Amino acid sequence: MRFLIDAQLPPALAIWLVEQGHEARHVMDCGLQSASDRQIWDTAAALNAAVVTKDEDFAQRRAVTESGPSIVWVRLPNSRRRDLLNWFEGAA
Repeated sequence: MRFLIDAQLPPALAIWLVEQGHEARHVMDCGLQSASDRQIWDTAAALNAAVVTKDEDFAQRRAVTESGPSIVWVRLPNSRRRDLLNWFEGAA
């Protein structure tokens, strides 16, 4: 599966997903660290990638549109990078 990791999440998450056998890029890898949600949405759609985000706006937009990228809405409190990666590992 392909993933585009949003700016609120660490680039290490993209690296971890690649290590798990997925294709993943962080928005910084695409020059999108300051991009609008629309630009990230369009890039994910063009890449056929799911957006992994902590931003509720993506989930709300996906709920009211018929097309666009899949959204993985991470609803965890702010945490250290290692704790976040451990959570993903446990969910895998």
